[in-house]
Amino acid sequence: MVKHYEQRLSKNKGIFNSIAISVNQEYARPDVKLHSGDEVALLPPVSGGADQAIKAHPKAFITREVIDTATSLSLIKRPDDGAAIVFEGIVRNNTRGRRTLFLDYEAYDEMAVKEMESLVARALDQFQIRDAAIVHRLGRIEIGETSVLIVVSSAHRAAAFDACRWLIDTLKRTVPIWKKEHFEDGAVWSDGEPFPEHINSSVRELRAPSPVHNPSTPKGSQSKNSASNPIAHK
Repeated sequence: MVKHYEQRLSKNKGIFNSIAISVNQEYARPDVKLHSGDEVALLPPVSGGADQAIKAHPKAFITREVIDTATSLSLIKRPDDGAAIVFEGIVRNNTRGRRTLFLDYEAYDEMAVKEMESLVARALDQFQIRDAAIVHRLGRIEIGETSVLIVVSSAHRAAAFDACRWLIDTLKRTVPIWKKEHFEDGAVWSDGEPFPEHINSSVRELRAPSPVHNPSTPKGSQSKNSASNPIAHK
């Protein structure tokens, strides 16, 4: 399947060097055996809901509403905590010298929530923290508004700082959420951060040498900058 789409989208040179593959909302290798009804997605590099918050898990969810940092913090803090760290990703008014008007976020919703849940579970296992939560907003977000919130609580500040930094860095590399930046003179999808080596290398391992272009092969219709979620059903 990967080779098929690589040939169809051959005009977008290099696109398959950076995509990842998911099957049934979990990252997978290109040689995974597919079954009838499997949901397959080809995911571009990620950037770091519904009208009501999608809460498959109370510690990780996505929303189209304004993120309430104070309420989220109050739900995490406990009397036995010695530290509560809050990280807010804020929409700034410029990118590489261009004036930003607003941002627009899209996601592969169900998989994004599952990945964020996994990050919280891994953070609780790897760091000496008591609790953590992640909220990511989708849709149009104005300058100065919060796009992502991470809250970590712990008995000691060092562990909370370390976990919070790890959560946002890993989220931006692995969770399927994409950002479109709107400027005064146009709009572009953010290039995003490359997938971690253990995800991206599995695609490169099985890539065939660049195929000889066949003029009769239909040209792909997907834009290089499009972050629409290309999901296919077998």
